[in-house]
Amino acid sequence: MNSIDVQDLTKEYGTKRAVDRLTFSVRPGRVTGFLGPNGAGKSTTMRLVLGLDRPTSGTATIGGRQYTRIDDPLREVGALLDAQSAHGSRTARNHLLALAVSNEIPVRRVGEVLEEAGIAELAGKRIKTFSLGMRQRLGIAAALLGDPEVVILDEPSNGLDPEGTIWTRELLKRLAREGRTVLVSSHLMNETASLADHLVVLGKGRLLADTPMREFLDARSRPRVRVRTTESSRLGEVLTRRGYTPVRGDDGRWVVDGVRAEEIGVIAAHEGIPILGLSDEQATLEQAYLDLTAEETEFASVASSTSSTLPSTGQEA
Repeated sequence: MNSIDVQDLTKEYGTKRAVDRLTFSVRPGRVTGFLGPNGAGKSTTMRLVLGLDRPTSGTATIGGRQYTRIDDPLREVGALLDAQSAHGSRTARNHLLALAVSNEIPVRRVGEVLEEAGIAELAGKRIKTFSLGMRQRLGIAAALLGDPEVVILDEPSNGLDPEGTIWTRELLKRLAREGRTVLVSSHLMNETASLADHLVVLGKGRLLADTPMREFLDARSRPRVRVRTTESSRLGEVLTRRGYTPVRGDDGRWVVDGVRAEEIGVIAAHEGIPILGLSDEQATLEQAYLDLTAEETEFASVASSTSSTLPSTGQEA
């Protein structure tokens, strides 16, 4: 099984401990979001996993092996850590061709990944003429070149336009559905919420959370329902009689804490009260993340301390 396994991983630079006894696993068949404030140790951890740096102690393996001991690394692991690293004087095609030939990957894959990344028309252009978004697409194409079972991407949506962001999201979901191991580091909370099944969160080099996305959100938000009906007063009376404390919002909807939408729906149906809108409210990933990392942020603005007080969001059923 091509999981990424980090065990008691520590990395020190002089007197600074960038990674502090980390232990977590990234499993196949799901997209794992890798989150944490600036300076949390995410990039260092990814470099350690990819053999670009040596740990002070502990281990980081892929499929049970250190990356440096994998015989055909690009066939097993595709990675994008820095979209600016490609040689600017090469063309996109030649950049990928050099990677393919040096790693004994069929040359046909160059054209295939250029097409998949949507930059086939730019194949003959020099990379130094590319925008950041184009470089990101090329970096993702390089990561896919060996058709790997493990994909590690650092900020893959950085610089992409909306179409490119959607393409990246659907690509990562597809790779996970195919049973591959996908680890994605990002500061874009909305984007992470839309694609990740599991979260690993770091703070000051330490592990703060290793949990499914749904459990992460549920653990940091109290159930709340927002409901709209043509018989507002009657619904309020019924809920009060049953021990709830409904509060009428400015928009005329009732807000009920400590309950799920399905419970309110059953009560309304039993009483014959028509429902026009009914939704569960839950903290967004951004709110839950800020709540968890409030004490772990090395660089914080005043505004960040108030972000978690923003109203929760939900979708009406």
